[in-house]
Amino acid sequence: LFRGKFAVVRRVTHRTSGKSYAAKFLRRRRMGKDCEHVAFEEVRMLETALGHPHLVHVIEVFQAPSEIIIVTEYVSGGELLRHVVWDEMIEEPLAARIVRQTLHALAYLHTHNIVHMDVKPQNILLTRSLPTFDVKLCDLGLARQVNCGQETRDLIGTPDYVAPEILNYEPIHTSCDIWYVVGVLTYVLLTGFSPFAGDNKQETFLNVSQVNLDFPDDIFSDVSSQAIDFMKQVLVRDPKKRPSATQCLNHPWFMAHASETPKPQTP
Repeated sequence: LFRGKFAVVRRVTHRTSGKSYAAKFLRRRRMGKDCEHVAFEEVRMLETALGHPHLVHVIEVFQAPSEIIIVTEYVSGGELLRHVVWDEMIEEPLAARIVRQTLHALAYLHTHNIVHMDVKPQNILLTRSLPTFDVKLCDLGLARQVNCGQETRDLIGTPDYVAPEILNYEPIHTSCDIWYVVGVLTYVLLTGFSPFAGDNKQETFLNVSQVNLDFPDDIFSDVSSQAIDFMKQVLVRDPKKRPSATQCLNHPWFMAHASETPKPQTP
């Protein structure tokens, strides 16, 4: 399902029930002495997610001499990235559905002071193919818990999606997720393009830090003014001026498409 520098995710099957799960294998040798701490921090946050329908649920954790294995539910529709790449752009009612459900997941995490820090199409799973689907947000490997009176700083995230304050090593806040999901993700879904992508990582970071944002007519001719207004409200440099996840859900863009999105079918 996925292979990275420190971990690989595979689809596994329970021998007795025949049910499928996703298993994340964290390699001890690659991650070093912090492997257990990192793994169990992720598990702790995943356990918080057990109460929400739009967050992937953890099932079990196993320890082996060479790896730690985190077993979660298997989401059959696969990564949203697959659909973005092949379809280039997603119809606006479907994009609104994806963003709305992801915001519900983030609002839940934020009430527990958890910042996801890596919301992108690879980490948004669909319960089934478009257009009848629900969203499950996964991979809390980079998530951070932020507490009142205690600042957390870290240079983490994916270049195209990272918030400008992270590049400037400013304190992590829940508003970082709003930049990721509401702003950049919405732009990508509606156009098939990343708003800050440069020819290399350094140029991308510069575009993000300066918020070099544009809505060219040739790309946005079929995008509603409400969607553009929505992105403009959240893709702002000052994190204090971004709305919260709950406030985002009250934007007219979601109200306009509330009745147009198909209801998901029961698996």
